[in-house]
Amino acid sequence: MAWNEPGGNDRDPWGGGNKQDGPPDLDEVLKNLKKKFGGLFGGRSSGSKESSGGSGGSSELSGKALAVLAVIAVAVWIATGFYIVQQQERAVVTRFGAFSEVTDPGFRWHLPFPIEKKEIVNVEEVMTSPLHTQMLTEDQTIVEVKMMVQYRIGDAKTFLFQVNNPIGTLKNSIESALRAIVGQNPLDNVLTKNRQGVSTDVEASLKALMEKYRTGIDIVGVNIDDAKPPAEVQDAFHDVNKAEEDKERYVNQAQAYANQIIPEARGEAARVDQGAQAYKAKKIADSEGESQRFLSLLSEYQKAPEVTRQRLYLETAEQVFSGTSKIVMDQQGDNVVSYLPLDQLMKRQKTVVKDQQVMSQPSQENSEPVSEPVQRETRPGRSVNRERRTR
Repeated sequence: MAWNEPGGNDRDPWGGGNKQDGPPDLDEVLKNLKKKFGGLFGGRSSGSKESSGGSGGSSELSGKALAVLAVIAVAVWIATGFYIVQQQERAVVTRFGAFSEVTDPGFRWHLPFPIEKKEIVNVEEVMTSPLHTQMLTEDQTIVEVKMMVQYRIGDAKTFLFQVNNPIGTLKNSIESALRAIVGQNPLDNVLTKNRQGVSTDVEASLKALMEKYRTGIDIVGVNIDDAKPPAEVQDAFHDVNKAEEDKERYVNQAQAYANQIIPEARGEAARVDQGAQAYKAKKIADSEGESQRFLSLLSEYQKAPEVTRQRLYLETAEQVFSGTSKIVMDQQGDNVVSYLPLDQLMKRQKTVVKDQQVMSQPSQENSEPVSEPVQRETRPGRSVNRERRTR
């Protein structure tokens, strides 16, 4: 039955017996607790009537308890020195504030605090540091640059102990390197023409500064996200860019036209040169052939002048009369009318002359105009008599 239920005879749960005057006194409860803990550690409460033997046993118990507590405290203190280093981390251990060692990944232990202390540093995480500022270019033009620098901690010991504020040093170095490189380039290089080259130069300068200051930071990459003139001159800058694009487009068109025309002109020049060389070779060969024929004819003429002269005359007459439309007939005084198929003779004669002209002229380009033989109207009787007299 609960103490506060009806019929519980008003029992006191605090050990006060049956009292009718209210809850127990708080001071009395604290005294009871003090007596219990005092007995555990060898203490003696006021008014106790224990014997001396009982006091010795209590002292022995309190000594064992203190030893157990001391062992537990030492074990807990030693256990606080255990720690785990992840694969991407390094632990820098300091002893009384001075550098002791850098531990690799794994399950490690160091002397507990306050003797040694550890600090975990992630050496593989790539972090970024943005920069947005305005600066002057080489041609005294203001440009607005947005840049992002990627970096990581390369040396944990140097990062923690060499520089007081390595991240702040990095930010100041980024701005210093960017201003130095932009100040050495004109506006066009920063905006369009050589932006990648500017990024490369800034990265090289920033790496040199980090090595010089010994911050323990490795620069992974530098990217210029945006570069533009101030908002006050944006319109004028767009006009300049458009003019530059038009200029480049026209230059490309002209270059394409030149690339098309120049090979054609060179081919035409080569063709004309080859034609001239062929014409030259033909004329030389013809001249050599004519001279050789003349020398041969001269040799024959020296051997038989009359015969050679007559043969030359007959060949010349044949060549001249073959190209004329006149027909010479010797009727020897008779009155017989001869029938001649003049139309067939004229057609055959024209065909023969045309074939001779085609064979004598190899090409239309290298051919020279040949003067036609002079056609003379001759009478039959006079030409025959003249030929007879010549003979």
